[in-house]
Amino acid sequence: MNKDQALGLTISIGSIAGIAAYFYLTFLSPWTMLIIQISAFAAVATILAIASWIGYTLSTTPPPTPIDDTEKTEKET
Repeated sequence: MNKDQALGLTISIGSIAGIAAYFYLTFLSPWTMLIIQISAFAAVATILAIASWIGYTLSTTPPPTPIDDTEKTEKET
C-alpha cells in the first residue's frame, strides 16, 4: 500500500468514526440538544462567513478599467 492509499484509508476510517460519534452524541447521549444547537450554529455561521467574505471581496475589489470607444473602433478596422 503506497502513501496515498494509506492516507485515503486513514481519512475513510476517521470519517466513519466521526459519523458514529456524531450519531451517538445526537441520538443517544444526554447532551443531544446541546449537540444539535452547536451543529446548527456552526452551519449557519459557516454560510454567513462565506457570504461576508464574498461581500468584503466585492466591496474592496477595484472596478475594471473601461474600454475607450476610439480604441475599440480602431481595433475592429
